Amino acid sequence: MSEIINDKQSVAIHAANLVEDGMLVGLGTGSTANYFIEALARRKQEEQLQFSTVSSSVVSMMKAQQLGLDLVAIEHIRQLDLYVDGADEVSPEMSLLKGRGFDLVKEKLLAKASEQFYVLIDNSKLVIRIGEVFPIPVEVTPFSWQMVLRSLQQIGGEGELRKNTAGDGLAITSHGSLVLDMTFDSSLEAVELNMELNAIPGVVEHGIFYQLATHVFMAKDGVVVER
Repeated sequence: MSEIINDKQSVAIHAANLVEDGMLVGLGTGSTANYFIEALARRKQEEQLQFSTVSSSVVSMMKAQQLGLDLVAIEHIRQLDLYVDGADEVSPEMSLLKGRGFDLVKEKLLAKASEQFYVLIDNSKLVIRIGEVFPIPVEVTPFSWQMVLRSLQQIGGEGELRKNTAGDGLAITSHGSLVLDMTFDSSLEAVELNMELNAIPGVVEHGIFYQLATHVFMAKDGVVVER
């Protein structure tokens, strides 16, 4: 086992140790998910643990391939045993904010289709309400973004299209959609926002993961606890 260097790695190893023989495991995307994938690969090599994986993004797929994990195409599955991913924010009732990356659709599909959804965080991700620290990403079809923005403004939202990393164009998701990064009145709870966003035509997906997480594992100073 390689030396544990930070809390992200600690919580990722904890989650990997909960994977059982024969499972179909969904792989999240991001730095914590990368540690989880690495820990899974070590268990496969050292313990001959047998499992299959399905990725939430091209990035996690490539990471899994490089480490020799067995991959199943997302098109071929109806449900899975376990999905493991990080989150940008976690509220007391275990609502999540995700979507700083660009794979909201696959991430939420896998979270919804999983028997168990393990969320891996450190204490910096804990918030009182969703949207407290980060804007809420709303993925929209390109031709609809102005009408969607108007609908979002009508429910108290403010925001704009996300720029790409270079800042010289618009961010495009893996599905060819645009992203509106929105802030909302602090009086709106996650349950209300989730319902409002789901009802707006032109919204492909959004970053509120409401009542999807089954377990939230948090690491602090190398100690992992369940929230």
